[in-house]
Amino acid sequence: MPSGPLLALVAAALGMAAAPAYPPIAPAEAERIYLERHRAMLANPSGEAASYEPLEEVPGARRARPLPVARPESRGLDPRVLAEARAVAAAANSTAFLVWRKGALVEASHFGGTARETLLVSRSLAKPLTAIAIGRAIALGRIASLDQPVADFLPEWRGTPKAAMRIRHLLDMRSGLLAQGFSPTPGDPWSRAYLHPAHERVLIEEYPLTDPPGSIYEYANATSDLVALVIERATGMRYAQFVGREVLAPIGAAGGRVWVNRPGGLAHSGCCILLPAETWMRLALLLKDDGRANGRRLLPEGYVTAMRTATAENPHYGLGVWVAGPYVERRGFANPKRPAPKVLHSEPYLAADTFLFDGNANQVVYVVPSADLVVLRTGNPPPKQPEWDNALFLNRILKGLAPGDARLVAQD
Repeated sequence: MPSGPLLALVAAALGMAAAPAYPPIAPAEAERIYLERHRAMLANPSGEAASYEPLEEVPGARRARPLPVARPESRGLDPRVLAEARAVAAAANSTAFLVWRKGALVEASHFGGTARETLLVSRSLAKPLTAIAIGRAIALGRIASLDQPVADFLPEWRGTPKAAMRIRHLLDMRSGLLAQGFSPTPGDPWSRAYLHPAHERVLIEEYPLTDPPGSIYEYANATSDLVALVIERATGMRYAQFVGREVLAPIGAAGGRVWVNRPGGLAHSGCCILLPAETWMRLALLLKDDGRANGRRLLPEGYVTAMRTATAENPHYGLGVWVAGPYVERRGFANPKRPAPKVLHSEPYLAADTFLFDGNANQVVYVVPSADLVVLRTGNPPPKQPEWDNALFLNRILKGLAPGDARLVAQD
């Protein structure tokens, strides 16, 4: 792979910004660190990395003022319904429960010793952020479109089957790369792409293509982690800096931290950013308002519509976000045709235009444009009983809207 000055020459030839250079790491040292992390992960009951180290600062707005607050009844919401939803959230090991309705927060509860400024582990809430980052880079002219080849930014893939991959495939999980999985064997590509201190090399050189790009939906952290690499090569900025300066600061959101593979290395864009609950709320509001914030368009016109448009390969997934789609009682993260754990939806969403950020531990941020409503629940995995119900939690709140206060179209 081109590196250092040579990469800068390749970038210039391709009309790209020179990507940030990562500190070199000796192969033997990289493998030693990887094996230590792998052993720690296997000992962690959650099956996740034992710790996110090292972390890099993600800047945000200089003055991240609190969101406006209003009484729920002034925004057409029954406070008794919110109280019931708050009790459900509290019993579900939540860290935060926020509700936005018609221009203000009508609910802002924090649990378990967390507060407004607490940095919360995002898990896969980070994936919609990758789509927002790509949209911002398109708006800035750093990426031509969703259909630009990924190989324009990863020239190592030119002349290989991976050259058929488009930017959109990194966001809608149709990259053709190996589906997410788990193995206790340290040589498996899933763990190496997740834990290796030079995981940029693993993503480029080792992670296998199993299907033609665009032909199949396969959920994978590796696919989403490639976004950080694309953003850095497209913009010449570190992923944390780009997200902070070009996304969080313009929407008035507080920053946080993101896991990088080694000091000065590549960020894990697909899973491991820590931000306060209000920052996730502001990101959802950006999408609710069609890519505009504070009177300024940040995402290209029509981009949010593209994010909310599912593919034939998965009718419940768009670009980084989940959509209501046709009703199914259980919807998982993996390919719909594969046996895998699935999240309960005991009833159809009351609003067909519902779309959501959805991550491990049932962390959800629901966006309902027709109701001018955003509902957020972050936290640890809920108890197994009662089982978490994605649709019922939102519908409980939608049922608390004043009659005639919103035009909701039922899910198919």
